[in-house]
Amino acid sequence: MLSSAALALLSERHLAVLSTVGRRGRVHAVPVGVTYRDGLARVIGSRGTQKFVNAARSGRAVVTTVDGARWLSLEGPARVVDDPAAVAEAVALYAARYRAPRANPDRVVLEITVERVIGSSGMRA
Repeated sequence: MLSSAALALLSERHLAVLSTVGRRGRVHAVPVGVTYRDGLARVIGSRGTQKFVNAARSGRAVVTTVDGARWLSLEGPARVVDDPAAVAEAVALYAARYRAPRANPDRVVLEITVERVIGSSGMRA
């Protein structure tokens, strides 16, 4: 689904915006770090935060990363995972792209199974 240009963008240190839909149908958009591997976009954070509550309730999310004219949105079914192995993998991916995150006993990972990709020219395979 993703071109080599998209994979390059997703390996560089750029923040993203995670968008979910709240209970009243309003879009909730927040800055996040995002990683991508094997068809999954991952966002780490604290259990119970609004972004994760929204994603768990609706079952969908989209994350968009941008660098000047290059941009990429990854959309699909989303689930909040607290399995220690899945969280550890997400933390390792995050540390490789950004930096090691602070310790957080309430950490979970939002996994988005990417089924739709939109972006600037050359981002789709």
